[in-house]
Amino acid sequence: MLVGIPLEQSNSTIKPKECATEMSDYLVAVADTRCKRSFARVFNYFAPRLRSYALKQMGNEALAMELVQDTMSNVWQKAHLFNAEKGSPSTWIFTIARNIRFDMLRKLRNRKEDVCSDDLWPVLCEQTADANEAPLDEQVTLEQIGHLFESLPVKQKAVVEAIYIDGKSQQEVSDELSIPLGTVKSRTRLALQRLKVMLNDND
Repeated sequence: MLVGIPLEQSNSTIKPKECATEMSDYLVAVADTRCKRSFARVFNYFAPRLRSYALKQMGNEALAMELVQDTMSNVWQKAHLFNAEKGSPSTWIFTIARNIRFDMLRKLRNRKEDVCSDDLWPVLCEQTADANEAPLDEQVTLEQIGHLFESLPVKQKAVVEAIYIDGKSQQEVSDELSIPLGTVKSRTRLALQRLKVMLNDND
């Protein structure tokens, strides 16, 4: 089990760019030499972040830990697919986590007729709730959501991705992108509205 790997204390003083470079080097070591020490560093850094993301998205400790385990297992097995020129370690690993979450929800579909888009976007729906707006409750497949998400405008997609994939709050996104909180909320709301329109068009 991955949880059996000894972990070391992360250095919280490492700057983001330095950390990304360090994690990239560890992933290369895992890919090239199956270095368990390097993997332990990656695991130690990302496991708590993945758990936090999973808890926000799924609201269940058991499912959250399953997602962490499955994600890090994939990181170990597919480290050779990581390409630092195409994205940061964080983006690559959280994309794996998102895909695994989709797979987990797909399995849950066996006990439901369909998966509601509110199940796929719980945090977003809660944060952008408006008494004057109808909920985004169309019945959709996971494949449709993924396809429609890719069709969003770049700025809306960036905000949605930061909140949904990285598990960040709207205030954190506002700070990181140096844009007003109201703009973050507006782009998120517009993204959901656009998804709703596209879902209706695909009916």
